[in-house]
Amino acid sequence: QVQLVESGGGLVQPGDSLRLSCAASGSISSIYTMAWYRQAPMKQREGVATITSGGSTNYADFVKGRFAISRDNAKNTVWLQMNSLKPEDTAVYYCYALINRGIWGQGTQVTVSV
Repeated sequence: QVQLVESGGGLVQPGDSLRLSCAASGSISSIYTMAWYRQAPMKQREGVATITSGGSTNYADFVKGRFAISRDNAKNTVWLQMNSLKPEDTAVYYCYALINRGIWGQGTQVTVSV
């Protein structure tokens, strides 16, 4: 089974950028939908962005225009470019593969604070 490992999180200031990576242990070329979710303290996990194997993307309203999801099937990697970060973007960000019952990564912490 494919395993997902996120990286790239950290502590940044409002307005900064971060690029999250999700590295898969196996091929993702056959996985139609890859996604990023996030979960803030005391809140439910919520979808951030999705990308299909053909490159079609979809974003939650609260990140439209600021975040960009991309994937490289040859590198078995999905990225989330996050620009103009806000304190409310603080959360653990998870990579997700829509295959079988779904595969989650372990998450990477993003903290946006002055």
